[in-house]
Amino acid sequence: MPRYDFRCRECGSTFEVSRPMADASEPARCPDGHGDTVKLLSTVAVGGRGSAPAPGPAAGGCCGGGCCG
Repeated sequence: MPRYDFRCRECGSTFEVSRPMADASEPARCPDGHGDTVKLLSTVAVGGRGSAPAPGPAAGGCCGGGCCG
């Protein structure tokens, strides 16, 4: 189940909530009981065996592909 980060506007604490994606935009209560919270933007780390290598000179980029003169 995905986890979403929230910040309480009243006390400033940051906390996570696990919930289904269908409920991602629902408001969340602060662990201290405050209701004025905002959902934070999260970054997603993608990796593993199927990810592509970073482009570089050996991968045929501009300076490795002969287009730089």
